[in-house]
Amino acid sequence: MQPTESTNAFSPEFNQRLKRRYRAEQSFKLMGIGAIFIALAFLVFLLSTILMSGYSAFKQTYIKLDVTLDKEYFPDEDLAKGDFQGIVKASLYSMFPEVSGRRDKRMLNNLVSKGAAFKLMDMVEADPKLIGTSFSIWVPAKDDVDMLMKGNIDMDQPEANRRIKDKQYERIRTLEYGGRLQMRFNKTFFTSGDSREPELAGILSAAKGSFYTLVITLLLSFPMGVAAAIYLEEFAPDNTFTDLIEININNLAAVPSIIFGLLGLAIFINFWGIPRSTPLVGGLVLTLMTLPTIIIAARASLKSVPPSIREAALGVGASKIQTVFHHVLPLALPGMLTGTIIGMAQALGETAPLLMIGMVAFIVDIPGGFTDPAAALPVQIYLWADSPERAFTEKTSAAIIILLGFLILMNAVAVYMRKKFEIKW
Repeated sequence: MQPTESTNAFSPEFNQRLKRRYRAEQSFKLMGIGAIFIALAFLVFLLSTILMSGYSAFKQTYIKLDVTLDKEYFPDEDLAKGDFQGIVKASLYSMFPEVSGRRDKRMLNNLVSKGAAFKLMDMVEADPKLIGTSFSIWVPAKDDVDMLMKGNIDMDQPEANRRIKDKQYERIRTLEYGGRLQMRFNKTFFTSGDSREPELAGILSAAKGSFYTLVITLLLSFPMGVAAAIYLEEFAPDNTFTDLIEININNLAAVPSIIFGLLGLAIFINFWGIPRSTPLVGGLVLTLMTLPTIIIAARASLKSVPPSIREAALGVGASKIQTVFHHVLPLALPGMLTGTIIGMAQALGETAPLLMIGMVAFIVDIPGGFTDPAAALPVQIYLWADSPERAFTEKTSAAIIILLGFLILMNAVAVYMRKKFEIKW
């Protein structure tokens, strides 16, 4: 068959089609690169927005008070019943003696957080000898004062439209010029639980709740997931029953997470009677959710071990169980651990199933165990995002930064383990 002019490699038509093919290939590459850059641009925009909104939550405004712990404030032997709020008010009135009238005094008292009285109480309970002495103390300012110092309140607006009034603004400036107003690192954000007062709210309760929940999840899901994968891959017969199990495992990996929350609500809480809003029930629910992921990852790791390893072990007289546990499992374990870490990272960021089992409750106390009421970090973010105060907005972004940091760390550990222990056959 003689080549025609259109198929001849040296014909103009052939060269033109070849150029069109190269242009199409180049256009496709550019589209792929453009899509990657657009995705990265959105990611950078999202992360930068969160960082810009949340970094200020790591700083807190404090006010310096000169307090006098007169014995008249402690009429009862129980020091916790002392009038600490009266001590704080007396200190403020001594700095601004011109303040009179109930409304003006209320506006002045609103400059200092309610946490000032609790801080004084903790100091007196730790050292009762402070009673009868005078000293200076730095106490947290009210969230409106903190927002003003961070530039989040526009004082050019009409007085009726802003939370800081003109008289309060003048007294704040007086405190600032007198060296009694200072921005400090917000330790409270990392050392306290949730609070109705934004300046006193922290993530420790939610962080410990997430930790206890993940511990339960890891202790249950890893051994069960690995055991199920070993059975299905190494011991299960190839029949309809095992095929049905495999199909269900793959389907469960795609089930919406809120379905597992409904399952936990029906079984663990309503049927078993486990208390709501505890890390125990949260860990059980997240175990159900992460099991399919761990099983699939563990089976993939077992499949990656060459058959020659099994044949060699069996050839020297090892039993089936010895072959699996002495030779195959150690080689597949790095991949299993990587899949487990990814599953734990997924569980750490889940919110919907925890909402269904009551971990959305307002929890102030720091949980001390697996059966204490607790919140989780994603749920805490959800609660703060729904709060109307402007100060909770920055705390929401700050908590998201902490959560993203944990997720990035866990994924980095998974990548490191895969690179370090991966065996290429």
